[in-house]
Amino acid sequence: MSETREPKTFDTVDHIAVAVSDVKGTVDWYLKNFKCQVTYQDDSWALLEFANIRVAFVLPQQHPPHFALLRDPALFGEPKTHRDGTRSVYLHDPSGNSVEVLALK
Repeated sequence: MSETREPKTFDTVDHIAVAVSDVKGTVDWYLKNFKCQVTYQDDSWALLEFANIRVAFVLPQQHPPHFALLRDPALFGEPKTHRDGTRSVYLHDPSGNSVEVLALK
């Protein structure tokens, strides 16, 4: 007997942001040791792309460690425009973790 499953529609994780003490040094280390590419970098954060996910390296005093989901941020509050042109809202889950709801591209 074959089982028919309904396709699932899940939200998409855009990136995971990890706190670091040195953005440039961290980026250099990942580029040296892994197959990835830089899609954005400045003094306070960088975004690396891997085959299946993007990872941001952030200075905790500039950006909270978080994970970002693609969804309409206006459903959760007033979106703010960031210097890279993205628009998002930050939320906190019940354990205090930061979640960024990032506008669909």
